[in-house]
Amino acid sequence: MKIDILTLFPDSFAPLKESIIGRAVNSGKLDINVINIRDFSTDKHKKCDDEIFGGGDGMLMMPQPLADCLDSVVTDKSCVYYMSPKGKTFSQSMAKNMAKIEHLVLICGHYEGIDQRIIDIYVDEEISIGDFVLTGGELPAMVVVDAVARLLPDVLGNEHSALEESFENGLLEYPQYTRPSEFRGHKVPDVLLSGNHALIAKWRKEQSEEITRKRRPDLIKED
Repeated sequence: MKIDILTLFPDSFAPLKESIIGRAVNSGKLDINVINIRDFSTDKHKKCDDEIFGGGDGMLMMPQPLADCLDSVVTDKSCVYYMSPKGKTFSQSMAKNMAKIEHLVLICGHYEGIDQRIIDIYVDEEISIGDFVLTGGELPAMVVVDAVARLLPDVLGNEHSALEESFENGLLEYPQYTRPSEFRGHKVPDVLLSGNHALIAKWRKEQSEEITRKRRPDLIKED
């Protein structure tokens, strides 16, 4: 998969060079390109924002630099997403669908956002990561990249691991433990030390259901 991230602040994406995502890039399983929108500005000062028509606080990203930037990367195999608080709320099912796409282009807005004409001409879908507003689209873009990349073949190194995590089966994940078996007076549940895989699977399912009912009852599908 190829992911192009369009931003005014490319240094924000240093975390993508670390850990699992960094290893996936280094091994060639994933191609991530962070592109500076300012490089496409025709203004001698590399200006990319201007006042809003009709008035209003703040500045808006101008269409020209962003359009030229998009033109340099978008092909007929691309799907263009704009990180926006007005967008559809990002979910695990969206991440799974995006993981099937050959080329993702993520637009990071800033200031008051981007000119509507860019959305009308180029954007396939707007994405929000929650009902709150951030200073820019860089953090949401990193969230999307991380969620999508870990679903790609061989990125996690254990395909079964991704299938048992929260939201994969409509449930939140069960509690997990490691050594030591007792820590500060708190013991690991005996069933997890029993070696009985059928009982362990049953316990994990029951725990997932209980946690989901308490914390996210909206995820429970009633018969």
